[in-house]
Amino acid sequence: MKITVIIKYSGEGSNAREFAEEMEKSGVADKIRAEKGNLRYEYFLPLDDSEAVLLIDSWESQQALDTHHASPMMADIARLRKKYDLHMTAEKYTQTENEGDEKFIRK
Repeated sequence: MKITVIIKYSGEGSNAREFAEEMEKSGVADKIRAEKGNLRYEYFLPLDDSEAVLLIDSWESQQALDTHHASPMMADIARLRKKYDLHMTAEKYTQTENEGDEKFIRK
């Protein structure tokens, strides 16, 4: 079952954006994308909150997500979160079929 986690990083000024940029430039984000079971790892900037960054992080299973959380890479992520003094909120979703929603999705 596919798992998607949406994390909102918030900090002062441009800290959240600088965090996301460092995640990309340092290669940590690419390492996460290369992990077995990762389906998506992308940062987005909300239009209504210039001090926040959203992360959409999808995994093929809870086991894949648990393996990621147990990886040494989490220490790198925690270090960067502390460096930029970020606060987080998280929402976790499991994918279901788009029953009846197909007519609203333009492909």
